[in-house]
Amino acid sequence: MRELDSVQREAVEAHRRTPVLVVGPPGSGKTTVVATAAALELGERAPEEPQPLVLTFGRRAASQLRNEVARALDRTVSPPWVTTVHAFCLWLLRRAAAPGTVSPRLLTAPEQEFRVRELLAGRGVEAWPAEIHQAVGTRAFARQVRSAIARIRQLGLDPDDVVAAGRAAGRDEWVSVGRFFAEYLDILDHEGSLDYAELVHRARIVLADEELAAAVRGEISRVIVDEYGELDPAQIGLLRSLVGP
Repeated sequence: MRELDSVQREAVEAHRRTPVLVVGPPGSGKTTVVATAAALELGERAPEEPQPLVLTFGRRAASQLRNEVARALDRTVSPPWVTTVHAFCLWLLRRAAAPGTVSPRLLTAPEQEFRVRELLAGRGVEAWPAEIHQAVGTRAFARQVRSAIARIRQLGLDPDDVVAAGRAAGRDEWVSVGRFFAEYLDILDHEGSLDYAELVHRARIVLADEELAAAVRGEISRVIVDEYGELDPAQIGLLRSLVGP
């Protein structure tokens, strides 16, 4: 196993006893701590026993972390369940789906922006307050709308919540965004597609089923997250559902 310094060793040992947050600047060895903690957990468990769930961001980061775990183990074994947050959410949806159900298609960022621009063009400027008519139809406006609807889901809000908040605050543009979001979700449902923010939202809904949540928790010995600071509110809510009280 890779040699750890005293601070890293303390973080790994603390993680084996209690939940712990490891804080450090880039290059300080946080990912090494994550890999070592996962390797120790994996090395102590038989394949049929609950395994550590290690979450990170991006496929490349997940691949690099798998390699780190393999090096930390210093022996040839199957790596622990190391994956991205979104890949895990997709697994959850597939697990909860009825037999024969077609898996949702995950939109890439460019595909999502294209859908947003296409839907904006079809609605016309009349669907938006007069003061922003000149912006409607521009690429910048489409990007801002896309960012807004992603943030709405990250905060766990529905389109109706945004419409209600807009009316209460006297913000007509919020009302328009809420209505646009509702139409956007209808289009994606019809296509059988999901964007990344909606994927996490649906996974949280799935975990509201206590029977399923208990079964998933029973397969996970420990949850380890690399770059926890990158999580948005919806992803933190997902982790809370996974870990339980």
